[in-house]
Amino acid sequence: MARRKSTVALPVIPLRGLMVFPHMVLHFDVGRARSVAALETAMMADQQVFLVCQQDAEVEDPGVEDLCPVGTIASVKQVMNLPGDNLRVLVEGVSRGKLVSLNQEEPFMEGNVAALPDITGKDDTELMALVRVTHEAFEEYAKISQRVSPETVASIRDVEDPAQVADVIAANVLNHLEDRQAILEEGDVASRLETLCGILVRETELAGVEKQVQARIKKQIEKNQKDYYLREQIKAIQTELGDSEATDVDDLRQRMEKTQLNEEARQRCQKEIERLSRMAPGTPEVGMARTYIEWILDLPWGKTTPDNLDLRRARKMLAKDHYGLEKVKERIIEYLAVLRMKEDMKGPILCFVGPPGVGKTSIVRAIAKAVGRKFVQMSLGGVRDEAEIRGHRRTYLGAIPGRIISGIKQAGTMNPVFLFDEIDKLSHDHRGDPASCLLEVLDGEQNSAFRDHYLELPFDLSKVMFITTANSVDTIPGPLLDRMEIIEVPSYTEEEKLQIARRHLLPKQTEAHGLPAKSVKMTDKVMRQLIEGYTREAGVRTLERTVAKVVRKSAVTMLDTDVREINVTPAVLKEYLGAARYTREMPEKQPRIGVVNGLAYTTVGGELLEVECATMPGKGALRLTGQLGDVMKESAEAAFTWVRAHSAELGLTDDFYKDRDIHIHVPEGAIPKDGPSAGVTMTTALVSVLSGIPVRQDVAMTGEITLRGRVLPIGGLKEKTLAAFRAGITTLVIPKENVKDLEEIPPHVLSQFRIVTAETIDTVLSTALVTMPGKEQHSGNQAG
Repeated sequence: MARRKSTVALPVIPLRGLMVFPHMVLHFDVGRARSVAALETAMMADQQVFLVCQQDAEVEDPGVEDLCPVGTIASVKQVMNLPGDNLRVLVEGVSRGKLVSLNQEEPFMEGNVAALPDITGKDDTELMALVRVTHEAFEEYAKISQRVSPETVASIRDVEDPAQVADVIAANVLNHLEDRQAILEEGDVASRLETLCGILVRETELAGVEKQVQARIKKQIEKNQKDYYLREQIKAIQTELGDSEATDVDDLRQRMEKTQLNEEARQRCQKEIERLSRMAPGTPEVGMARTYIEWILDLPWGKTTPDNLDLRRARKMLAKDHYGLEKVKERIIEYLAVLRMKEDMKGPILCFVGPPGVGKTSIVRAIAKAVGRKFVQMSLGGVRDEAEIRGHRRTYLGAIPGRIISGIKQAGTMNPVFLFDEIDKLSHDHRGDPASCLLEVLDGEQNSAFRDHYLELPFDLSKVMFITTANSVDTIPGPLLDRMEIIEVPSYTEEEKLQIARRHLLPKQTEAHGLPAKSVKMTDKVMRQLIEGYTREAGVRTLERTVAKVVRKSAVTMLDTDVREINVTPAVLKEYLGAARYTREMPEKQPRIGVVNGLAYTTVGGELLEVECATMPGKGALRLTGQLGDVMKESAEAAFTWVRAHSAELGLTDDFYKDRDIHIHVPEGAIPKDGPSAGVTMTTALVSVLSGIPVRQDVAMTGEITLRGRVLPIGGLKEKTLAAFRAGITTLVIPKENVKDLEEIPPHVLSQFRIVTAETIDTVLSTALVTMPGKEQHSGNQAG
């Protein structure tokens, strides 16, 4: 018996559904990145690799536990480049090997491999007998199965080496991975031949059984063909006699006659019913054809629900379900009024845009309820397959219509209110672009003949009231956005949240948790404390969950203490919810150098945003921190450029920046921030820290700055103003072009501010700085 050689480090290539034996020359394709890297490494070394089979071919990135223990040490003979970064490699098996350990997994697998020499424990006579028996078993299998070519039989007949006989037959004949691996792992040549003989005998028996089964199947097919022919003759005789019984086909014909199909749909339906009538019962195509016909007949062709366009009733229903949102309600009433005046109006597609939780989806439900139409909702979040909308073609097994046709069928009418929820979350990949697919659906000039891939028939969607919702318009493709009318659904003020909680949320949660009406009481002061201390959002979802928690805790208290009413005081609120989660930082009273109050508009509403600036000895570098986006970084660079360009006016030397580094930081660094509206804030902070002049802390500002010092308009002024109101700011600096947006701000909030409108940065500086910097000042006054 030969001694086992020491281990050697070799690149490891896992194989899927493929196995290489010693004495075997084989080519295969390599596509996985780790396998390509392993092959390239081997070509630069001694051109030897270790080929080992995966236990599960479906695993894309196998680890050591996914590999068979024994494989083949092979020599790489040739490598060819294929399209798509794939390689075709020609290898020759050298010897068996065992993977002792894995050295690395990235960028390719490399392991210590021990060569396994063939063990010949029996004498030559017995081995030759085993070889002869194996040859006979192989030839018997080849004769019965007829799967082995005569050339292969002749080439194997000439092999006499016992070890090579087993490997060659296993490589050419055995189909099952387990059988091949068993032969590969068997080190003793005699045992290997015995194992192979057993497998060949088993496969020969199975081949004989398969032959008998195939003969029976062929006979059965011939019988089915004969039965079909006779059945068709019987059907023709019954038709001649006029006594054919009503069948499913007749029922489908009757349904078709009663359905208001368009001309193309009627012709297609007749054709499919005739085709169905000629099919042999029991074949799979019968079910597919019947399903297709039933989908056509189940659609609400010509069925509509009458619209209830009473504007007073619509106003009451909208006011009942939603507090505030006056502009949104007004636009909906306008839409219904025009629809009443011109019933066939192909109106614009409304798109409600606003932060999460402000009631976009629920207001669409209220519209459907007010008009008296059926409501269908389709969430587009994460949809990346065009077939979700247009359906699958009938050539695919298990094909179904898209979700638009399915929604119309579910509604049972041709004029439902159809909501595309989260349209800004659409995605696309190799399966198509759903956003492009929606272009036809949301175009009143095209959707009168919408064709689903499954039905392949024109279906009129022009009577459907399509409404969409989104959190942001930034990610909606331009052509799709052009087809929609944007209606901003703003975030709620604290006063609006208070009214919503008092009128809607508290009564709703009290009823939902089985408590008597008005059994849980909260004063406005406590409700404000709950809103400000335990929620921070633009909408009211978290507020509703928090109110629900208070109601649940109240139910427990009622059962424990046998009381019928709970009056939630500040102390009780703290007991139920714990310490307040959110505290609003109030601005300092004393002016500070390099600290400016900016305003930001986030997904949870407006926020006061401090911008800090400091200088230190250096080489003129500008450093920005606080997880700022690209646009915000560019605003800081524009601000720095303006300060350098106007250094003389600001009392600074021309080279003030050469021996100093400037650092601008926006606190709460874990939160991403972006947008151009912090431009004036950063400019003010820079001027303050370089001139040594403090900034008033009762002033907050917003606006984009240009290189010429112009102040450009920004968005989200209402939310930013409310944030300044909550923080106790008394002076608000805004771009002059945003004056028109002040109408949206509640009067009681606006009355608390001195509003300063700015066209240039000079107005901002004169308002925010304690004194204006001048030419008489020198860079020696700079603060760091």
